[in-house]
Amino acid sequence: MAVANVKLLLKNQGYETVGNHSRVKTCHWTKSDLRGEGGCYKNKFYGINSHQCVQMTPTFTCNNACVFCWRDLRYHTQPTMENGIDDPELIVDGTIEAQRKLLSGFGGNEKTSKQKFERAMTPQHVAISLDGEPTLYPRLTELIREYKKRNFSTFVVSNGLLPERIEKLLEEPPTQLYISVDAPNEELFSIIDRPIIKNAWQGLIKTLSMLPKLREKMRTVLRFTLIKGLNMVQAEQWAEIIKLSNPMFVEVKAYMWVGMSRERLEQENMPSHEEVKQFALEITKYADYKLIDEHEPSRVVLLMKEDFEGRVMKFE
Repeated sequence: MAVANVKLLLKNQGYETVGNHSRVKTCHWTKSDLRGEGGCYKNKFYGINSHQCVQMTPTFTCNNACVFCWRDLRYHTQPTMENGIDDPELIVDGTIEAQRKLLSGFGGNEKTSKQKFERAMTPQHVAISLDGEPTLYPRLTELIREYKKRNFSTFVVSNGLLPERIEKLLEEPPTQLYISVDAPNEELFSIIDRPIIKNAWQGLIKTLSMLPKLREKMRTVLRFTLIKGLNMVQAEQWAEIIKLSNPMFVEVKAYMWVGMSRERLEQENMPSHEEVKQFALEITKYADYKLIDEHEPSRVVLLMKEDFEGRVMKFE
């Protein structure tokens, strides 16, 4: 697909382009929170103000072609970023401006909280997770630093295939690092994640083995995406992944039948919240973790060894 056509397609889907390769899209939960209809699970689990959260990506490139991905993989999948790498400061300023532009129409909506709208114009959190694999952006640590200069919390979501890039985050730790794990073993990983680089599973395992060290500098999370009829098996193998990485949090969530994933999977592959919860409880039988919290609208549950004061962070 031609670049111009891709940009038009993305604009029609509600994306704002920043520079050569970054994108912003307003999250459903940001809009919901502005209308007083409730925030996302990150608000319930960790205290993030959904109306002040920017959902962005510094790259549309990904080294996986996941079967459950809601994106159009035709223009999304390649092993590296190429040409025209933007400056982190430009990206941060651009994403803040893009967020304000995307939310501007809410100021005239009678359902919108005026107080929340004013606060939304000064975003406070960034989810570096919208599209692509953020560690492929070669200046990710600098990007985190630029957001932190503006007093943002920074949530980075990675597939963990590049452990050397993950380790580099020790230079500029994000508030919270997510590693997405979509399969309990290499065989299912090959079927579900469909990596386009060599030794991808080995890279993921190395990243998982590094998480105990990373946890000393940042909050660490495993995110398990459950696909009914495909990976809701071998609970003890999921538990072994938890034991290896010893994360602060484990989020077990449902695959959602949305976007382009509907061309690869069926609606029946989307588990209910109760099915997610029951499988998570099955995993806890083999790992020293407990079900601590849940957010039914997002079909996600939170596992921890023990809850602690400070899990729900306080923001001004």
